[in-house]
Amino acid sequence: MPSIYTAALMEHNAHPDYKYDLENATHEHEGINPSCGDELVLKLRLGDDGRTIEEAAFTGHGCAVSQASADMMADLITGESIEEAQRLCKLFIGMVQGKELFDQDREDLDEAAELETISRMPARVKCAELAWRTLEGMLAEQA
Repeated sequence: MPSIYTAALMEHNAHPDYKYDLENATHEHEGINPSCGDELVLKLRLGDDGRTIEEAAFTGHGCAVSQASADMMADLITGESIEEAQRLCKLFIGMVQGKELFDQDREDLDEAAELETISRMPARVKCAELAWRTLEGMLAEQA
């Protein structure tokens, strides 16, 4: 079975580009995974149109999977519309829960698609989903 600890996961965990306290955030939402203690605060800054994610960042702590997944997600949604971010959330959560992806889905998820093997490790699914579920909750409140 392939390892969940891919080069992309290890790089995003060791050198996250989006792990910082975003000033002037327009939205903030906390995510907690009580089963393992992973915690994060996701912050977004929406554009003047209120529909485009200009910047995404997170702070918090947790395992390599939760931290790398959050960094990949922030990278992926920066510059996207809220609708596209919601679609990517559904794709990612479905993927780590074992739903098969089409080639286009993998392309859309970019590096986050490398976390697909986590679907074979049920104990780690919640770690991978934490940032995505936090984003999903935040965007549902926005809608």
